[in-house]
Amino acid sequence: MPIIVNLDVMMAKRKISSGDLAKKIDITPANLSILKTGKAKAIRFSTLEKLCEVLQCQPGDILEWRDEEEV
Repeated sequence: MPIIVNLDVMMAKRKISSGDLAKKIDITPANLSILKTGKAKAIRFSTLEKLCEVLQCQPGDILEWRDEEEV
């Protein structure tokens, strides 16, 4: 899939654990793990908004598109 999820990078930059982030955005740690590993098929805009709010970032800091030939 050409959409790359850089959530773990943003979490490291903001020094926040998976457990803390999951609590702050009100999702389960298991669902956060699915997002972090790029295994999610979709993400709700409300979840993306909460991620950006907590991590103080833009959606483009978390999600990145790459040509399939580059992946």
